[in-house]
Amino acid sequence: MTLDQLPVGATARISSVGGEGALRLRFLDMGLIPHTAVTVQKVAPMGDPIQIQVRGYELTLRLEDAQKIQLAQEADL
Repeated sequence: MTLDQLPVGATARISSVGGEGALRLRFLDMGLIPHTAVTVQKVAPMGDPIQIQVRGYELTLRLEDAQKIQLAQEADL
């Protein structure tokens, strides 16, 4: 499952961070690091972007970027 598929109010842990080069480094700099818990807080009326909570702060991501963040399956938590 990827971050864009997580329903509002649900929490999961990041299993891997995709993207290449500067994009992947930007994700890591924002705190999107494997084994970190993320919670989806809001989805914009048209479905893009989404607002998540990670490491105590709120972050807004485009769906295109959220698709690059892989989440752990519940059995893996």
